Amino acid sequence: MFELHPRTGKLVTLSQGGRSAARSQPGQEFNHGLVLSREPLRPGRVFAVRIDRKVNSWSGSIEIGVTALDPDHLDFPSSATGLKGGSWIVSGCSVLRDGRSILEEYGQDLDQLGEGDRVGIQRTAAGELRLWVNGQDCGVAATGIPPRVWAVVDLYGKCTQVTVVPGEPEEAEDGAAGDEALPLPQNQSRPDKFPNSLSSMELSEVVSNAILSAYSGSLLNVSLGSPPLGEGPPGGGGAPLTSNDALLFHEKCGTLIKLSNNNKTAERRRPLDEFNNGVVMTNRPLRDNEMFEIRIDKLVDKWSGSIEIGVTTHNPNSLEYPATMTNLRSGTIMMSGCGILTNGKGTRREYCEFSLDELQEGDHIGLTRKSNNALHFYINGIDQGVATSLTPLVVYGVVDLYGMAVKVTIVHNHNHSDRLRRNNAIMRALSPDVGRRALEASGVGEPEPERLLFHANCGQKAAIINDGRTALRPHATDDFNHGVVLSNRALRNNEVFQVRIDKMVDKWAGSIEIGVTTHNPTYLQLPSTMTNLRSGTWMMTGNGVMHNGTTILDEYGHNLDRLKAGDTVGVVRKEDGTLHFFVNGVAQGPAAWNVPPNVYAVVDLYGQAAQATILDDMDLLPLPDDLSEGNNQLSPSSPSSAASVSDLRFHHLHGANAVITNGGRTALRQNCRSEFNDAIVISNRALRDGELFEIVIQKMVDRWSGSIEAGVTAIRPEDLEFPNTMTDIDYDTWMLSGTAIMQDGNTMRNNYGCDLDSLTTGSRIGMMRTAKGDLHYFINGVDQGVACSGLPPAKEVYAVVDLYGQCVQVSITSATGPMDNSLSTSNVTEKSFPIHSPVPGVAHRFHSSCGKNVAFQDDGCRAVRVAGYCHGIVFSMKELKADEVFEIEELDEKWSGSFHVGLTTLLPSEVPYAATGLPASLLDLHSKATWLVAGSEVRRNGQLQKQNYGCSLERLGVGNRVGVKRCADDTMHILVDGEDMGPATTGVAKNVYVVLDLYGRVTAVSIVSSTVLEESDGTKPPSVASETYSEEEEEEEPTPVSFLENHGKNILLSNGNLTATRVASYNQGIVVIAQPLPPGQLFQVQIDFLNPQWTSSLSLGVIGTSPERLNFPATACSLKRSAWLLQRDSVFHNSLKICENYGPNLDTCPEGTVLGLLVDSSSCLHLYVNGMDQGVAAQDIPTPCYVLVDLYGQCEQVSPAPGGGETHSDPHSQGDMEKADMVDGIKESVCWTPPVDMNTMKTCEYHALCARFKDLLLLPDNYFAEDPKFSLCYCESCHKLRGDEAYYKRGEPPRDYALPFGWCRFNLRYPAGREGTCKKWHMAYHGTSVGAVRRMLDQGELGAGRRDPALCPSCPSHSQGENPGVLAPSPACSNPPVPSPLPEFRDPKSQRQHGVQVAFQVCVRPGSYKPGPPSAGAPDPPDPRFSPAELEWVTKEKGATVLYGLLVRVE
Repeated sequence: MFELHPRTGKLVTLSQGGRSAARSQPGQEFNHGLVLSREPLRPGRVFAVRIDRKVNSWSGSIEIGVTALDPDHLDFPSSATGLKGGSWIVSGCSVLRDGRSILEEYGQDLDQLGEGDRVGIQRTAAGELRLWVNGQDCGVAATGIPPRVWAVVDLYGKCTQVTVVPGEPEEAEDGAAGDEALPLPQNQSRPDKFPNSLSSMELSEVVSNAILSAYSGSLLNVSLGSPPLGEGPPGGGGAPLTSNDALLFHEKCGTLIKLSNNNKTAERRRPLDEFNNGVVMTNRPLRDNEMFEIRIDKLVDKWSGSIEIGVTTHNPNSLEYPATMTNLRSGTIMMSGCGILTNGKGTRREYCEFSLDELQEGDHIGLTRKSNNALHFYINGIDQGVATSLTPLVVYGVVDLYGMAVKVTIVHNHNHSDRLRRNNAIMRALSPDVGRRALEASGVGEPEPERLLFHANCGQKAAIINDGRTALRPHATDDFNHGVVLSNRALRNNEVFQVRIDKMVDKWAGSIEIGVTTHNPTYLQLPSTMTNLRSGTWMMTGNGVMHNGTTILDEYGHNLDRLKAGDTVGVVRKEDGTLHFFVNGVAQGPAAWNVPPNVYAVVDLYGQAAQATILDDMDLLPLPDDLSEGNNQLSPSSPSSAASVSDLRFHHLHGANAVITNGGRTALRQNCRSEFNDAIVISNRALRDGELFEIVIQKMVDRWSGSIEAGVTAIRPEDLEFPNTMTDIDYDTWMLSGTAIMQDGNTMRNNYGCDLDSLTTGSRIGMMRTAKGDLHYFINGVDQGVACSGLPPAKEVYAVVDLYGQCVQVSITSATGPMDNSLSTSNVTEKSFPIHSPVPGVAHRFHSSCGKNVAFQDDGCRAVRVAGYCHGIVFSMKELKADEVFEIEELDEKWSGSFHVGLTTLLPSEVPYAATGLPASLLDLHSKATWLVAGSEVRRNGQLQKQNYGCSLERLGVGNRVGVKRCADDTMHILVDGEDMGPATTGVAKNVYVVLDLYGRVTAVSIVSSTVLEESDGTKPPSVASETYSEEEEEEEPTPVSFLENHGKNILLSNGNLTATRVASYNQGIVVIAQPLPPGQLFQVQIDFLNPQWTSSLSLGVIGTSPERLNFPATACSLKRSAWLLQRDSVFHNSLKICENYGPNLDTCPEGTVLGLLVDSSSCLHLYVNGMDQGVAAQDIPTPCYVLVDLYGQCEQVSPAPGGGETHSDPHSQGDMEKADMVDGIKESVCWTPPVDMNTMKTCEYHALCARFKDLLLLPDNYFAEDPKFSLCYCESCHKLRGDEAYYKRGEPPRDYALPFGWCRFNLRYPAGREGTCKKWHMAYHGTSVGAVRRMLDQGELGAGRRDPALCPSCPSHSQGENPGVLAPSPACSNPPVPSPLPEFRDPKSQRQHGVQVAFQVCVRPGSYKPGPPSAGAPDPPDPRFSPAELEWVTKEKGATVLYGLLVRVE
């Protein structure tokens, strides 16, 4: 037997005497797994290996081949495809020679092989290379293989372990594939689908008998083999078909079909773009009683309709394939849906109870033409009966991969495992009650156990231990799914099923999912994840709820992905059919309604969740009696933890896309990214006079235009037929939409005091009708005045909210309730605090990351431990910059001990991603440097540093104040009731957070104040200082700008959010400045570190939307709303390029480069490079705007540069500076820049004049680019302000062309499909007459007509017969005087006469023109850049030119 060579890839370990190889670190590395045979291959011998182990962490899998390179002297590459010098490798279903593909779609896809499969390689005596898979020859992969080669195996990607096995293919026995008898390694076993007391065969017979006894053979004819016994192919014998006789797909197929796996698998290309042209047929006619069966491998959830299957008399060699087989009008019988179509027309509308449109991945469909000419269809082995009795004698099998159906595979081996799977599918199709009755009829059912346990039938990667109480994924670091487990019996009404998470792994995204299903676990073919089931299943996943794989609640309850080991989750179905979930014993509110009885509990050990245990009744926490109102307990998941004093809720009647949760206090729009309306919600009762109905916006999406609309209606909810939007109602309704007040769908007034479309997440909206009949709106507690009057006082009005457009979720606030109708100043002031600061004067909040027993109140100002005596760690929201005081609110004499306080370098935002989560006590927090005081002891990382410090914290009672501060000398001080206890410890780090532990007796603390606080800008009194300023004011340093906490996922902020570092990959590195950029203020950022491993570099710009809740894409160039970006040497607006060759190429900026952005008084954006203004990059920048930096590619770290934030006056004031000013000892030359506001296109009179002339030509707008910013003025002021160079290169090969200085260009639309091509063409100019402009635009290219002298008067007119296109690389050839006077036009604005010239800027295909001298001779070159021999380009080829822009020049 072969052995492996001792020299291997650097991550390979050999064992079993050199016959087994394993790749180490399979979860962290995917390559460096090369092994070779010890000796060269002998001709005809097969070198074969068995796949022992695979992981799902990577893409790709085993690769195998041969190489002529001697392994004794080989420098091993990272993968087999890197082998050169005579190497042939089979990778996936491709064959590569020396790393280059020589054959696509070869053999069986190696990436699809599983554990236990065998793969081998053979060099024949004729020099052919052949691949063997599970003993089957896949044919010739390559020829011309040298005689001395070694076998190569690459343990790549998913494949992590192989063992050399004998290479001779084993004979199939009794129709079973040989690979099923392969022994596996001793430490592995294949998961058993039914690991209970019944053997697989016994269970199969039980299920079969149960089906047969339940239906008595009258409803279904169950066939456990295909074809049925006694109806085999003619000739009997039962011998398996040879490979030449096997049914395969014919090579000729639909235009979108791709065949693979030796033509046994067919797949439709571009399944999300096309739904037809997916017809495939068999390679030969079907024999009598021969089963043609396929398995559905892949479906897409986009189209209606699915797979269709049948027979046809048409020979595939001569058939012109239709888009769908039902279009054929002869010789074709197809099953479509649940009916039969003959020649495209329905002949049996209800052929069977199964519909092909409802089949799932893994289901089987078959057909047989019986010897009596009857055609039968089979679904998962079930004979559907006679479809037609008049089937022609010679028919081919045909499959139409239509609609949802994307990929199928022909099934040849109908072995025992297939029958077992089919029985599962049969029982899945039956109702649970029928299935149970069938078992009872067979006498197999056991008495239902009282105790809830996990069922023995579980996911492939799951196991049940601890007498059925515990479920786990033994190899949780290798695979993230196939961990579904179900309860062993159905849940009773009001019975709580609750599990504790025992173990988690810190590798995958996502975590435990829990729910219920109507499917009996005994008969269910378990999916990889429960959310893949499309019937009878309700699951809580993350913080959403899914029904049959579709999200029905977007924001529900506590996020399960944030749970830690020790947390509990539960589910219960109440008698009224409502489904409720629990997290750590806290009810999350109703999640679903009308859930049927007799449902089984489901737990999906997905992602990080590795082990869970069922909690018995004595383990369960007491649950609230009333679950109908959602979560009334303190919970991090509750939108409002404080109980509302008002009984106002949202009504249970609402729009089709609206969902009411949280006991009627929260409303959201489901499918918010695909639906923007049909989400009207209304109050549950009429508003009283003077009663405020206030909501807070909790979630928005950056997808639609428009946002929330709010108002009142006199229509009772029971009488309201909910329209798409509330402004469609034409009676008794008053709404605020944007800034417009609307009554009965008509606008009453515009420009009301607030704009609902400008509100963001966290904003509050209130509405109130006064006793006088006036409607008032309140924004963040501030009265916006009377919106409208005359609301009928005799009619009751209901509050109504339309979750329209961007607004997705709102909740009723605690401010809802009665108000003083006088609307006094005191009331307005009381409600005018911003929503993020409900407690006046408090400067800090608690961070949302906390111990599992902590809940927050008062918007993060109060922390409460709701259970137990520990797990009460909380952090401050921001780094400590001043003294903070915390008040102890409550004590619990049940426990001993007291709270701990201190400082830590642990970032609270990193807590959810820590492998172990937060410890039970702060004393055990050692992952980062932590200094704390516990009692009278001072500890650092748990180690005792000092005893008898200050006043013992254990002696404090309710009302005592405790503060902590970090002093400038790096010491930590504790303050008790304002008295400093002195330094507790030294050497404290600079960037630290306050950390508290609500331990023992202390159950609640509140932040009350800070001894050093700066008033926010909104509360500072206005300055009364004069315009003169003192010396101290002049030297006052500006407030340093910092980066916002919301940023790309690969960004790490440090140094007080003053430094941004990209810590992984090359993208996901967007950061935004926290403060808006004031007009006239320069913000500068310095490039700190570049990584030459990557290409490209940073980009920067501004965005006009608030970045607080912005979901950043992978790169800034994907921002498509109110974004201006400088990237390389181009300017982009909303991902579209608006300017090229602007400033220096940012990709070439070295480390230390300082880049700055400034928005001037004319709303123009300027780029500064090392202090030098590069001119106007973009115009019409909105206010406010925020600076954005994308740390992309090479750029890995930036920080605000010194001098950033300084205010710049008009740029021309720099002209007063000396030419050699000394700044920090560095000599800089300062260039004078023209006043910006006089030179932008926005105010350029020459551009406006040229535009007015263009308008007089009455040219269709469709010829021109939509965005007017693509029009560029090249007058002297504009092109100097942009810094345009006179010449640029373009095309392949590059060729010079000159910019049209003195002209104004209006860009034209590219012809369809030519935009990308034209970027590789050369640029030139063609002069023409005013009268010819429209004709040439209609043609779209240079056409018939003589050369106009407007552009090059030295070029003669060409004869009408030739009609060539004449171009020039520079418009400067018009410098010689024009012999005839220019045509004139009267400016409609000034009424003055102006001479005008017109020309076209043209893209011309390289090689299609001939450059030469001007035909009229060789005058002095009008342009020094071009030689006289290249001033005229002549082309006669049609389609060689594209009109790029219309040029206008006015004298």
